[in-house]
Amino acid sequence: MSGGVDSSVAAHLLHVAGHPLVGLFMRNGVHVEASQSHKKSCCSVSDARDARMVAGGLGIPFQAVDLKEEFGAIIRHFLAEYAAGRTPNPCAICNRDLKFRRLLQFADELGCAGVATGHYAQIAIEDGRVVLRRGVDRDKDQSYQLFPVAERDLARARLPLGSMKKSAVRALASSVGLRTARKADSQEICFVPSNDYRKLFAERGIATHQGKLVDSSGRILGEHAGTEHFTIGQRRGHGVASSAPLYVVALHPESGTVVLGSLEECCARSMELGELNWIGVDVPSQGELRVEVQVRYHHVPVPASVQVRGAEATVVFDTPELAVTPGQGAAFYVGERLIGGGWIRNTELSTSPWHSAPAAHSR
Repeated sequence: MSGGVDSSVAAHLLHVAGHPLVGLFMRNGVHVEASQSHKKSCCSVSDARDARMVAGGLGIPFQAVDLKEEFGAIIRHFLAEYAAGRTPNPCAICNRDLKFRRLLQFADELGCAGVATGHYAQIAIEDGRVVLRRGVDRDKDQSYQLFPVAERDLARARLPLGSMKKSAVRALASSVGLRTARKADSQEICFVPSNDYRKLFAERGIATHQGKLVDSSGRILGEHAGTEHFTIGQRRGHGVASSAPLYVVALHPESGTVVLGSLEECCARSMELGELNWIGVDVPSQGELRVEVQVRYHHVPVPASVQVRGAEATVVFDTPELAVTPGQGAAFYVGERLIGGGWIRNTELSTSPWHSAPAAHSR
């Protein structure tokens, strides 16, 4: 229970259905100033209070669990990914390591059968296997963020909101008097309440990779304060004036180089994935399959071929795709069903060697 409307309604629905529940709130160890508590964040003291009061209203036991150490590992990974020229996805990591795997350990300690969350996705067990589908509310669908979660963990999960629209969730919360009914959705990264992740580098005394902004031919366009300030596909904030839009097409922290180019130069023909995770399907260790692949949250999936090589794969897009970013996840869909995915290690762009995106180290 995060103290938001979604987890509150999920708890309400399960309580009404007669399930015995224990509410758990995850403390991340990040202090949020009172002046920031009104922002669209989660895991703050006020969020804990809201979660506790919702649990009290439902008459269910409540615990706040200290996950400072686990969140610390996610924060370190987050900073390391930016330092290596990649763009991390801490929410997917949190889902994999904490919201399901770690909380299932707590469930076992408490004698509970599984874990329920307020994710907008649908889970069913068919023929003994997990079937994970998009949420009915496509604007709020969160199935993409579940691509790295192990099937064995999803088999013990309940997602009561998957068949609901967000508007219906808020209406239900209001009708039953939940205090979180009108609470704003959390949008910031929970351990970056200021919504400026770059401050983390300064706060922790971590030096950034300063250097030059160049075009696709290597011509110097300007200077920058660190490759950590950029992500692939970024159009604004690089400080270079041009008659045509310029996009970040590659990051090379080892030399401090940020490469800017045209929209076309920012498109990838293919990408290499690692740490494949399959959900509800058996995929040969060697072979090719056709899927629609989603390369970031709210990205519209596009058709592609996947050549599987054990825990790795090469994905070739039918049409070059914009802003495919190392460090992000690639989720595989067949229709509305999520069958798995992997982490983007590097991409092949249709331009010069300057644009080769950096390969990811093993996680």
